[in-house]
Amino acid sequence: MGLSPSRECERASTPAAVRASLVPRRGCEWPLATVEGMLLRRTATTPAATLAALTLLLTTTACGDDESEASGGGMDGMDMSGMVMNDPDATPADEVDGDVETGDFTVLDTAPPGSEGVAGQAWLAQNDDGTTVTIRLSGLAPDTEYVSHLHAQTCEEDNGGPHFKFDLEGSDVPPNEIHLGFTSDADGGGEATITSDEQVADGAPAVVVHPADAMDNRLACADFS
Repeated sequence: MGLSPSRECERASTPAAVRASLVPRRGCEWPLATVEGMLLRRTATTPAATLAALTLLLTTTACGDDESEASGGGMDGMDMSGMVMNDPDATPADEVDGDVETGDFTVLDTAPPGSEGVAGQAWLAQNDDGTTVTIRLSGLAPDTEYVSHLHAQTCEEDNGGPHFKFDLEGSDVPPNEIHLGFTSDADGGGEATITSDEQVADGAPAVVVHPADAMDNRLACADFS
């Protein structure tokens, strides 16, 4: 009688099985602690090729399977569900009492086909309460989700360069970054406003808009001035 799947995985994850074959059985997930322990026990005596394979095994075990990575939504596979990227109750940046900068959107060379008619404006307001960003666009694809981020460089510098971060070594998601999101209406118009308790000072000179389902295609950029 064959072993149950769980028993098969257990047998496949023993040190003896690892010595015989460094490739886990299909469908088996080795506990990270098990693999770490085997790696540490064998570091001093394992030949270089085998040690390299065990290191690769530890990496793939820690990262999870393809299905779990693919299930994450949003930018670069990260789960963006639950993030507040549009606050309809917030005062738009162009109406905030404080230091307000504005810029016009220009279509980038990385924009998806059919984006030539996209236009709009962006506002960045700062005061003692923090930062408010508002974007308004027209000429978008109707009923389509879009995401926008503050960027650390101007539009002429690598289409905005990397995302602005309050902490350069910190997270890629809010509140360490400022993200906006919206769904265009039937006429291709859309807008969003978001606030942060911190001031970006002069660290976020531009804002870039992307289609939510094609984050590599930076659609439009606006410089604040």
